[in-house]
Amino acid sequence: MDVVLHLFDEYVLDRVWAKLVPLSAFVNSPDVANSFNLTSTGLPVTASSSTWTQLLLSLPRPRLTADDIASLSAQGLASQSFPQVSAWPRDYVPRQLASLIVITLIGIHILYFLFAGLSYAFIFNHDMMRHPRFLKNQVKLEIQTSLKAFPMMLLLTLPWFQAEVMGYSRLYDGVDTYGWTYLVLSVPFFLVFTDYCIYWIHRWLHIPFIYKVLHKPHHKWLIPTPFASHAFHPVDGYLQSVPYHLFIFLFPLHRMLYLGLFVAVNFWSIFIHDSDMVTGHALEKIINGPAHHTLHHLYFTCNYGQYFTWSDRAGGSYRHPESSLDPLLEVPKEKKTKTT
Repeated sequence: MDVVLHLFDEYVLDRVWAKLVPLSAFVNSPDVANSFNLTSTGLPVTASSSTWTQLLLSLPRPRLTADDIASLSAQGLASQSFPQVSAWPRDYVPRQLASLIVITLIGIHILYFLFAGLSYAFIFNHDMMRHPRFLKNQVKLEIQTSLKAFPMMLLLTLPWFQAEVMGYSRLYDGVDTYGWTYLVLSVPFFLVFTDYCIYWIHRWLHIPFIYKVLHKPHHKWLIPTPFASHAFHPVDGYLQSVPYHLFIFLFPLHRMLYLGLFVAVNFWSIFIHDSDMVTGHALEKIINGPAHHTLHHLYFTCNYGQYFTWSDRAGGSYRHPESSLDPLLEVPKEKKTKTT
């Protein structure tokens, strides 16, 4: 997320924050300017009575030292360009938190509607919408549940993102830091670690008293569509995302690789919710794919894994996706439509 925040700051947010919280608002206030010694910049200090300026003066702001002023002056910002500079610099925590909230909300909505929409249009078998257990207006309900969950899931996740932006994670930049071998092996290591953690988190979410409170809303979709991928109780969705965030605070991972993996695992979560029961392929005993997850939604107590089947095999919860279990068999033949 630190890479994303940097790019947004560079091309968008520096200008946005300069408009929202301009340094000029503080320079032009006599009491603030005097307390920060801003008159030393040579700018005329005049009182401002605009409502927005008065509101700005009530906001928290970083303490500007003499070195800060000297730095601004050295950059040529002490003459006519103060309105183009924000009083909240990039490393100011309130600005970072607000920026992360906006970026993440926009990002998750784009990712959700783009990937789920493409999967729904081109992969999901629309015959499944005629299944006896497919709910009335289910797609609309899945989307509504997801949109309601996003804000709270974001707030729960925000401390992880903020810690990453502040440099507390073990993300690194140069490939030569750990070498190509580690870079390549870190991909399966990330997948195995997160898969094992999610397996147990998911299985614990099926403990009856936890299930009723947190996980049951997701199992409302017995025949899920890709739009059900994020239709969780927000705490449920957050808990199953924790391993992705935890990994980079325990183990080194290339910064750009992590960003790619983070997008990929979100896509995988959408992909396995397409109610597909294609069986007989070479990897079905290894990869926990759409067919396996379809059985999880139908039978509840099997196939808790995210990517692989090994945790379910070790935990005694594996159920093989036989063609005889395909929910499509329950769709009346005369009601079937063309598969998209």
